[in-house]
Amino acid sequence: MTVHLVSETEFGSQGMGIHTAHRDLIGLLSIGKSVDLKVNNEGVGDVFHAHTYGPYYFLKGLKYKGRRIHTVHTIPATLKGSVPFFRFVKPFADLYFKWVFNYADVCIAISPEVERTLKELKVKSRIVRINNPINLENWRFSENKKKTGRSFLGINENEFVVLGVGQMQQRKGIEDFIDLAESMPQFKFVWVGGRPFGKLTEGIKRIDKRIKNAPSNILFTGIVGLDEMPNLYAAADVFVFPSYQENSPLAPIEAASAELPVIYRDLDEYKSLYTTAHLKASSNQEFKEQICRLFVDENFFSEAKENSRQIVKQFDEKYILKQILDLYNQLFDSQKW
Repeated sequence: MTVHLVSETEFGSQGMGIHTAHRDLIGLLSIGKSVDLKVNNEGVGDVFHAHTYGPYYFLKGLKYKGRRIHTVHTIPATLKGSVPFFRFVKPFADLYFKWVFNYADVCIAISPEVERTLKELKVKSRIVRINNPINLENWRFSENKKKTGRSFLGINENEFVVLGVGQMQQRKGIEDFIDLAESMPQFKFVWVGGRPFGKLTEGIKRIDKRIKNAPSNILFTGIVGLDEMPNLYAAADVFVFPSYQENSPLAPIEAASAELPVIYRDLDEYKSLYTTAHLKASSNQEFKEQICRLFVDENFFSEAKENSRQIVKQFDEKYILKQILDLYNQLFDSQKW
């Protein structure tokens, strides 16, 4: 069986979790050569699987009626705090995304929140729940990665580093991250990420002003290549994820795979997504208290690292590979003559 994987991120912005998920799936399906792969323009397959939702998705899927799969990373709510005038955009986004989802024969919901949204939109396609897979070995901590990452960032080995990863937009909580850096000048803060929406990013002028006037203890790297990211996670001491809306975010799971303590914003989405304990904060003050406690309390730090070791088990790639291959086989078998 040949699977045709499609993602517009291959020739567009690659500083997004969607691109990471796409590349991770390519790596996962390459293990043991489970299936033959075609990516974007490389040819035609038996089953079509897309991660993005632009014109290329519709064009490439034309030949695959009855065999189309779409992994749903983005829902209309994702646009809030990402693009301007969300209130006016949302009705059109609802219609467009419903069209995207109904074009597929199967929609993979990567979280309970995504599944709930698909049902709310009355999507007619079959819906299955499969988590994003994580290649634990790729993100595993090593002293060499830490040394390489700190050299890349220009940070000395004695500094306590708080890392944030995400697009530079309000939804991801970048302004809260800057507030935290301002309130804790004794620590080094690093934000990794860019702007896939460019000038259409919500609040771009306001955020640019905050970045320009940010304190010297915070570093903005812009978009960093996937190959370099394991080193940057290893270079950090704590990972903070202040995002206001997520479905099944990859960055905190990548950080957890590197055994970093991870502090999430206290969101309902996580309560339904994660099956094990995780650190959470509802305000900047709570984020600050958690960071400071991790710095001074070795037992608390160890417990937080154990939380990370437990949470990544939910995203074990071997189990998820079986789920995905079962889905491919179901579609392939249903279309046999």
